[in-house]
Amino acid sequence: MAFELPTLPYSTNALAGAGMSQETLELHHGKHHQAYVTALNGFVEKNADLQGKSLEEIVLFAKDKADLAPVFNNAGQHWNHIHFWNALTPTGGKLPGKLEAKIVEDFGSVDAFKDAFKTAATTQFGSGWAWLVLGNDGKLKATKTPNGSNPIATGEGKVLLGLDVWEHSYYVDFRNRRPDYVTNFLDKLANYEFAEANLG
Repeated sequence: MAFELPTLPYSTNALAGAGMSQETLELHHGKHHQAYVTALNGFVEKNADLQGKSLEEIVLFAKDKADLAPVFNNAGQHWNHIHFWNALTPTGGKLPGKLEAKIVEDFGSVDAFKDAFKTAATTQFGSGWAWLVLGNDGKLKATKTPNGSNPIATGEGKVLLGLDVWEHSYYVDFRNRRPDYVTNFLDKLANYEFAEANLG
């Protein structure tokens, strides 16, 4: 069963009012994410060890194996982007009660959470991701991973919310201003209801 590009949960122009243009979404979803899916399917087709495995299983199987680095990167990026499209909403930025209470409990305040997340996102050198995860100790934390890696591979905990900080995710709209892109995500685009649902 080949992996497929998921349909966006909104139209390509739905996020424009919140700071993510139709051009960005069409390029990011239709070109970049599609390329990861196509490449991953090509690797799976040629490697019997990958066949029949779920996306998460492929990420774990390929991690730390130099000969499977391209598999890991494309599988990781496919998983990351499936999450990312759901982490965005045109009516984002509003924290539901249960998640807000947990954020205040673990970070001290909503502002402290945003500062920690911004730090993770802006200090990821080069390409990568910033994450809000429920750590294995039961506490929320902001983390980052390089390139196509993610908290599944690092074992850092359960992903609640992720932000793509590869340049292709923000360059059309924010040019080189990654901090502004991150702030816009947290305040206008972040689907905190999705994050709360992932909290369980």
